[in-house]
Amino acid sequence: MKNIVRHDFHLDRQRRAQHKGHKGLVIWFTGLSGSGKSTLANALEQRLHQEGIHTYTLDGDNIRMGLNGDLGFAPEDRTENIRRIGHVADLMCDAGLVVLSAFVSPYRQDRNAIKDIVGPNDFVEVFVDTPLEVCEARDVKGLYAKAREGLIKDFTGVNAPYEAPIAADLVLDTSIVDIDKATQQLSALVAQHIKND
Repeated sequence: MKNIVRHDFHLDRQRRAQHKGHKGLVIWFTGLSGSGKSTLANALEQRLHQEGIHTYTLDGDNIRMGLNGDLGFAPEDRTENIRRIGHVADLMCDAGLVVLSAFVSPYRQDRNAIKDIVGPNDFVEVFVDTPLEVCEARDVKGLYAKAREGLIKDFTGVNAPYEAPIAADLVLDTSIVDIDKATQQLSALVAQHIKND
């Protein structure tokens, strides 16, 4: 871009991590609507907070109410939604936070782009692989029913695709694994990644 020059500041990611006592990290929860992404992120954040880990949760609906309120759900809007969130998550990670990002993020290419933005050492992909029929049965928001009736276009799992991760760092099916066990697994995964070397 013309006339834009990156400004380098004296404090960097490593020094912020030393100050906080742990590295920043982006945990990217991906899966169908109703799979349990936000529930897992919420439970994990509470546990990490109790352990003195500095965290922040980014959630799909909350982001679309503000930062990305101008975007719809067409494929190009979904890509832009995830791109913006990726940059926000990277800034928060740079500040030394463990960022829990809970987004359907249906396209593999978009998730890979986030990994490139954040960097592979600071990015953990968690695939919440709960079966469609379970997600649809939960349907707290009534979205699947509306999509089946044709009232919602481009709804992932019904009339829009979901591309499952090929090599996620952790795969969880919330119809099989209970929240406590899943949170333990997630907490152990985070601990491996945020140690200050």
